[in-house]
Amino acid sequence: MKLRTLAISIAAVGTLGTAQAATEADLQNSFNPYKSGVPSVPGLQPGTVVNKSNVEQFKEALDPGMYMTVKNGWYDIRVGKTTSFDVDKFYVEASRKNMGKTKLGSKNGDLTGFAGGRPFLEEPDMKDPRAGEKLAWNYKYGINWGDGAAIYPFYWKFRNLQTGQLERTIKYNFHFLNFKHRVQHSPTPEVTPNPSDFFRAIYVKVLEPQDLKDTQLLIQRYDDDQKLDEANLYLGFQRRVRRLATGQTTDSFLGSDLMIEDFEGYNGRVSDMTWSYKGTKNILMPFYNHNEMKLTDEFKESDGFKFINFTGQGQCFPDITWQLRKVYVLEAKPVSPSHPIGKRVMHVDAQTFAVSRTLVYDRKNELWKSWTIGKSHPDFHHPINKGTGIAIDDSFSMVDVQSQHCTTGQFKGLVDPKLTPPEMMRVQFMRGGN
Repeated sequence: MKLRTLAISIAAVGTLGTAQAATEADLQNSFNPYKSGVPSVPGLQPGTVVNKSNVEQFKEALDPGMYMTVKNGWYDIRVGKTTSFDVDKFYVEASRKNMGKTKLGSKNGDLTGFAGGRPFLEEPDMKDPRAGEKLAWNYKYGINWGDGAAIYPFYWKFRNLQTGQLERTIKYNFHFLNFKHRVQHSPTPEVTPNPSDFFRAIYVKVLEPQDLKDTQLLIQRYDDDQKLDEANLYLGFQRRVRRLATGQTTDSFLGSDLMIEDFEGYNGRVSDMTWSYKGTKNILMPFYNHNEMKLTDEFKESDGFKFINFTGQGQCFPDITWQLRKVYVLEAKPVSPSHPIGKRVMHVDAQTFAVSRTLVYDRKNELWKSWTIGKSHPDFHHPINKGTGIAIDDSFSMVDVQSQHCTTGQFKGLVDPKLTPPEMMRVQFMRGGN
């Protein structure tokens, strides 16, 4: 009986975790992974260009998708200096204030005690069967765009990977708002009233071309992860709002290589996936200083802001520098057997918890899509972002390696809560024809 009781106790620890073990040292290590030095790979220095001729030498510094990309001769990676992307001090303080309060529930998607900041500060442990789930929660409640921000505007281009032929350009505005767990901008800690108990919402509006103009998307995510997201689409030519069925979030979004679930690296619930921590690596990640890149003059903004340029095979890859950074490799497998993908392998930046490199595999476990989200340091971007401590989504590349096609994104990201008022995140706002 004693042995059986001990086994149950061990199982309970493995299931629920020991969040109370987090310390100030854990917090410092979590938010300052480079305080004692930056990672290194022999021969890899700032200024190095990783290309087809030397890719084998630097294979350990690349995730499998980028290794394949460079080996194919599609893209050369220019290496920049590894720098600290210091996280918003208000978010760090919320993590300190709530340290040790958060615990996993008995099943995937359950969480108790969370009140703001980064839920789990301890370094993930391969011996912990739920380490992957903790990383997923850290991503869900990550800093992202902060309490409120917008991509204003946002250009998507559809291209043929082989020929580079530009098939379509869509101009959007994207808006992000945290209803709950706000750490800096009034109101804190939450927007009221919030009778549905939403955690976060994303509002999208198409500005161009004419055939898609005024198409709108609203995604409302509950704080309770067990509840399905509310997703509504407004089609301008129909002049009505329709609710999206759950499966439609994994369809091609407006003909692109992205599904709604791809937004921001992963735009789904924790409970939609089973999570596995696959280890920690030092690999090249698309982190850089926007103002130091070779920018394009293609688009004209009244404030003089210029966008990231694209290069490589089919002009499908951002013309940026990449940093060697500490990442957690996180595998996500869909719970639903009808889901179109087999798994996501997400490379999570250990400092910011941004998912900037993801490999999407099909149901046959073959690589389907290679997903890159470029991150700019906020102090080297638009003046409004300086000092925010929020790594700015600044470029993206979604390459469908099976169909030989890509969708690219060029952002003007602004951490400005005034651009995203709470009333924008209501279905009624879509119906108003705004």
